[in-house]
Amino acid sequence: MNDFSYVEKLLDGVEVVWFPISEVTQRTTNIKWRETSESHQYIALTSVSVDTKKIIETTEIKASNAPSRAQKLVKKDDVLFATTRPTQMRYCLIDEEYNGAVASTGYCVLRVKRDVTLPKWILHLISSSDFKKYLEENQSGSAYPAISDAKVKGFSIPIPCPNNPEKSLEIQAEIVRILDAFTSMTAELTTELTTELNLRKKQYNYYRDQLFAGSGFKLEKLGEISKIYLGLTYTPKYVEKGVKFISAKNTSKDFLDLADTKYISEEEYLSSTSNAKPKRGDVLFTRVGSNLGHPVIVETDEPLCMFVSLGYIRVNPAKVLNSYIKHWMNTALFWDQVEKHTYGAAKVNLNTGWLNKFDVLLPSLEEQTRIIEILDKFEVLTTSIQEGLPREIKLRQKQYEYYRDLLLSYPKPHSDEAA
Repeated sequence: MNDFSYVEKLLDGVEVVWFPISEVTQRTTNIKWRETSESHQYIALTSVSVDTKKIIETTEIKASNAPSRAQKLVKKDDVLFATTRPTQMRYCLIDEEYNGAVASTGYCVLRVKRDVTLPKWILHLISSSDFKKYLEENQSGSAYPAISDAKVKGFSIPIPCPNNPEKSLEIQAEIVRILDAFTSMTAELTTELTTELNLRKKQYNYYRDQLFAGSGFKLEKLGEISKIYLGLTYTPKYVEKGVKFISAKNTSKDFLDLADTKYISEEEYLSSTSNAKPKRGDVLFTRVGSNLGHPVIVETDEPLCMFVSLGYIRVNPAKVLNSYIKHWMNTALFWDQVEKHTYGAAKVNLNTGWLNKFDVLLPSLEEQTRIIEILDKFEVLTTSIQEGLPREIKLRQKQYEYYRDLLLSYPKPHSDEAA
């Protein structure tokens, strides 16, 4: 790695001295609300994204409506670090857009001495494994762990060649450049893969809707080609072992996930209505919540019982295939009918009364099989990148962390090691 070799040459024979952050940063000031009539952007604790390390939203405040925690004036190139739940690693670098904003007192503001160190040198160091370990050891409180500003500033960081500021800043800038390149690569990869994923989804949705609107299809009502059932309308008594009791959370993925289920006794299962007992081949769907209507097929023979947050469709196999109904429940034809029945409703749920009357365009069983095969292949393509996206991002993040810790790791004084 050419950049790495260059940094090694820069560090060759260079003295590295460790300083508490407090010694390489300046004092900051709080806003005096009584003395100003101006409005400011307010950076709340939730304003900074844990994932992107960027400010994602602010509110406009002034003296008349400022929260009591809105106190810390920030400037461009300040580093903010959230001291509440510190191991979440909520931090960011203030850019020109937020110069002059007011931050919550839940942030520690690190304003570097520019003749000693660089803001991004601090930024990369507080993302390090050593700093996270320091936070874990020095935070207090169990329900709402926190760390004081003084403790954050008590963390020691390496400054190469401190007696030669120009050389020191040159070395810092070169290492920052390399680390920024890794973070930039990760961001670009995320954007690229997300764009590709959205494109494949749009393509998949378009062809799926086209396939379900074929000429010569027969219009049927869902209730004429299947039976629809709902789960238990009461909460049963749970036991440690027994029959698995499923709810909407078990259908959040594209398959029935039985890794985390509750259990009811065999006796309660036997006494429960048969309507709440899905079997292999049934199409489960969520009736309420953010995952409304999401269909999955039961692919197990073990006994199951379900809560009313789920429903299931048991098809007449002489007329329709279960996978055809599963794909149909993701089409515009299905969702147009859902919106027609739920428009203006304060609380949306899939009601069996009108689900039975939903229109289904039905081809022959042979044509259904062909459509299923095509859509299953599309699903594999979409799922592969959907699953690969977080995995690829994680690999890039690990790569960044490896080089970050490598480039920012220097021998500490013997007294520190002994301590």
